[in-house]
Amino acid sequence: MAFSYVSRFREALAGLRREGRYRVFADIVRRRGSYPQALYHSDQNARPITVWCSNDYLCMGQHPKVLAAMHEAIDTTGAGSGGTRNISGTTHYHVELERELADLHGKEAALIFTSGFVSNDTTLATLAKLLPGLIVFSDEQNHASMIEGIRHGGVEKRIFKHNDTVDLEAQLRLADPNPPKLIAFESVYSMDGDFSPIAKICDLADKYGAMTYLDEVHSVGLYGPRGAGVAARDGVMDRVDIIEGTLAKAFGVMGGYITASAELVDCIRSFAPGFIFTTSIAPVLAAGVLASVRHLKESNVEREKIQERAEKLKTLLRDAGLPLMETTSHIVPVFVGDAATCKSVSDTLLRDHAIYVQPINFPTVPRGTERLRFTPSPMHTDAMMEQLVHALDQVWVAHHLKRAA
Repeated sequence: MAFSYVSRFREALAGLRREGRYRVFADIVRRRGSYPQALYHSDQNARPITVWCSNDYLCMGQHPKVLAAMHEAIDTTGAGSGGTRNISGTTHYHVELERELADLHGKEAALIFTSGFVSNDTTLATLAKLLPGLIVFSDEQNHASMIEGIRHGGVEKRIFKHNDTVDLEAQLRLADPNPPKLIAFESVYSMDGDFSPIAKICDLADKYGAMTYLDEVHSVGLYGPRGAGVAARDGVMDRVDIIEGTLAKAFGVMGGYITASAELVDCIRSFAPGFIFTTSIAPVLAAGVLASVRHLKESNVEREKIQERAEKLKTLLRDAGLPLMETTSHIVPVFVGDAATCKSVSDTLLRDHAIYVQPINFPTVPRGTERLRFTPSPMHTDAMMEQLVHALDQVWVAHHLKRAA
């Protein structure tokens, strides 16, 4: 009797639905010029909503400079890049963007990937092959892309407690001093909104002869002089060996990148299958990001505004007695604690209040810590925030959810 493939697939999906973790995509169209307003398409109808969970943190995906650069690029070059970076897919836009990113982080070179996930996965896996015997020390809350990259590298991995430099040093001390070592961590952890102790981790790397790999995905554009990230804000950017970032969040377009020494970047360029064998990002995307990076190097307006907006929303949530998970960053999580309830709250906000925020459930966060994750932008008004808090208050009552202590 043949294996029942369809039944197995159905069972797997049924399990997700039972746990309340089945993901449903919201079919939306962002409205140029009025974002964070969007149109939500459902049951053959379209209605206006307010988006509260976008990673386009600074609304640079709507910025006139970015849009103008993209229009110019598509009129000049057409749609796609035409190939891999090695075979006709390196345009002048790519070259200029890599120069700007290297300059942003004070590094010798940069390399663009098709996404932040790919840049982490590919770089970490390739480093493992370039450094025989490598031991990777990984923060327990690192992003899935980092976890996958380390796993694909097939190297020894040691997980240290989140942001715990005492535990990290204990593990470094116990490790064989001879093999190469890499400490992989993030600057801003996107679900809890906390910062890592970059300087202390660099101190340990120096003490135990380790390289450092820092994911700045949720901080580039948002923190530090010229938007270079938390390492730049903390004055330790030069001490980090490899800085990885995204072009799809604060920069508002698409893609990922690494910056490091010329030799390291050249090795990833030359040995990484995830870079070598994939079509490069379209010139229109590279042109848009290039305009965004250049603008944010010069402008602090967007960075100052998002911090003000985040603090405003946190204050409103506290005053309403809603269970805000306190952060010092621009990320504003509200605790729910159950997957099915979290999805129900999200569905109710969208259906009854035209507010779109995705439920954050396992495996993105540990079971029992399910939450709504709000990302206020410079374009979210006081009126939008007041509407949101009023809606949350009603939904909390309807779902019999706990208030803040």
